[in-house]
Amino acid sequence: MPGPQPRGARRPLSVRAPAPKARNTGNNKVRIAVGRLLLIGALVAAGLKLVQVQGLQADELSTQARLQRTTYLNIPAERGAILDRNGNQLAFSVEVRALYILPQRARKNWDAEREKEKDKAKKQFPQTYDEHARDVAKFISSTLGPEVNGEKTDEETIYQQLVADISYEVLVSEAEPAKAAAIVAKYPAEIGSEYRAKRIYPNGPVASNIIGAANWRQEEKPPTTQGILGLENAADNVLAGRMGRRVVDTMSGDDTLVIPNTERELTKPQPGKSLELTIDVDTQYAVQRMVTDYTQKSGARSGSAVVLDSRTGEIIAMANDQTYDPADFGRATDEQKRNRAVADTYEPGSVNKIVTAAAAVEYGLFKPDDVLQIPGSLKVADRTIRDAWTHGTVPMSFTGIFAKSSNVGTLLAAQEVGQERYAEMLQKFGLGKRTQSGVPGEESGTVPPLNQWSGSTFGNLPIGQGLSMNLLQMTAMYQTIANDGLRVPPRLVRAEISADGSRSEKQRPEGVRVVSPETAKTVRNMFRSVTQSDPRDANQNGTGSKAALPGYQIAGKTGTAQQIDPACKCYSSVDYWITFAGILPADNPRYVVGIMLDRPHGTPFSGSAAPLFHDIASFLTQRFQVPLSSEQTPFVQLQL
Repeated sequence: MPGPQPRGARRPLSVRAPAPKARNTGNNKVRIAVGRLLLIGALVAAGLKLVQVQGLQADELSTQARLQRTTYLNIPAERGAILDRNGNQLAFSVEVRALYILPQRARKNWDAEREKEKDKAKKQFPQTYDEHARDVAKFISSTLGPEVNGEKTDEETIYQQLVADISYEVLVSEAEPAKAAAIVAKYPAEIGSEYRAKRIYPNGPVASNIIGAANWRQEEKPPTTQGILGLENAADNVLAGRMGRRVVDTMSGDDTLVIPNTERELTKPQPGKSLELTIDVDTQYAVQRMVTDYTQKSGARSGSAVVLDSRTGEIIAMANDQTYDPADFGRATDEQKRNRAVADTYEPGSVNKIVTAAAAVEYGLFKPDDVLQIPGSLKVADRTIRDAWTHGTVPMSFTGIFAKSSNVGTLLAAQEVGQERYAEMLQKFGLGKRTQSGVPGEESGTVPPLNQWSGSTFGNLPIGQGLSMNLLQMTAMYQTIANDGLRVPPRLVRAEISADGSRSEKQRPEGVRVVSPETAKTVRNMFRSVTQSDPRDANQNGTGSKAALPGYQIAGKTGTAQQIDPACKCYSSVDYWITFAGILPADNPRYVVGIMLDRPHGTPFSGSAAPLFHDIASFLTQRFQVPLSSEQTPFVQLQL
């Protein structure tokens, strides 16, 4: 205990902490209260929003969310068929299905479901996605087989597609609908099915130059069957029909990836119309084969033939030696795709002499038995015209001029007709413009207008040079004479047929009167002598005797036209167009056949297309049971 302090000493100050300031408890209470109120307000607002979202706006927001992944797509219509004149199918479509999967999405969904199952199972884990994919691949392969139209569908190939780390994969493009439905029914969450159409051409290359080709175009918006070549392309709007409408759910951010099993149809598609053609498929097949064989034997660069109904102008057959398979048109060359019967124009040569014959008879200038003195050559402006054989001045009947194909005699007759009337006759025959037949790719050919003729033009045109035409136009000239002087423009399509079977007949074109019926009959009778043959006197032989058909009167004309040599820009002495046009039978016409060969050089070639006409005419008489002529072709003196 401390002792007493000395007197006068100060007491030491006591060491104590300063007294704390008084706390502002009022402010703290305010802050806490405000914070609590804000928190309560936020909770109340969140609650109200939750009530609004889950209650009042639930349907609206759900709809908006659904619309964000909803896509409207067009449904392709069933494409119309192409039929021949007897209803035989030349082209038609069948439904197929493309099977697809979204591999990344499928794996993600499977793994999510697997985690849920794992929690439930506790002990046994469900399959992994890869194990599941193996089962799917096995089922698909066993259902489809190891291959579908060239696409591999074996188990391993399908499996690798199912487990690929990609967003979208087509498993097979052309599965049968029933098999595709079975696969989708078993695995609706993974496998999607998409409509596609496959174009079928049951006759392969027969008439392919006319029909053309169409195929499924996945890259189009929307995907659809589209005509690519020929009539399939030209009549695409008629064949295609009208698309329908469907709704699908698609992957977020990509409206091309359709989620499987989400399709809903809104509007049904309207099928396209079918086209009934004038073509007879059996005749087309036979003529096509004969043209191909004869072209090869003659060594020609190409060959074509056209068969017309003499009364209606309908195209019964139009064949080229080169064709292609429309189901695999990607491998075809441009030459194979080309329809030379209408796309190629050429100088017809002596086949064109029928214009001079018709004009001379129509204007009353000559009769068949009139005799003309035909010199060995004729000077026309700066050109000297000669016949194919050397001769001095010889007496020939007017009929003989054409039967023996005398250039000089034809020009003498044409000079009597005169340039203006001759030019008018060319126009009446429809030369220099398209026939409006409906055959795709037709060229018009050329005829120089009268005001542009030079001095030598009238020395070329009557003998088939200096103008050009396609084979269909050439055949149509002879249809005019076969049809008693009335030219009926050729046509290809007879009718349009709706899906319900109703027919809409195509209106037949109006005929054009070219010459009188009497003139046409006279010219037909004169041109019968072209096929005349006299083994005792070669002077009485026509140029087309090999076109003759026993039991039938045949009227026709041969043609040999020189081609232009590009080196000298003059007529070639080795390259020719060989033509023939004939009427069967001449006394009661049913069919007209036109033939063109481009530059034949084969050793066995006779220099004429007449033998090919004979073969085609023989087939036509049997195919359509053409009655025999009532009498044989009368023998006519050609050269006196």
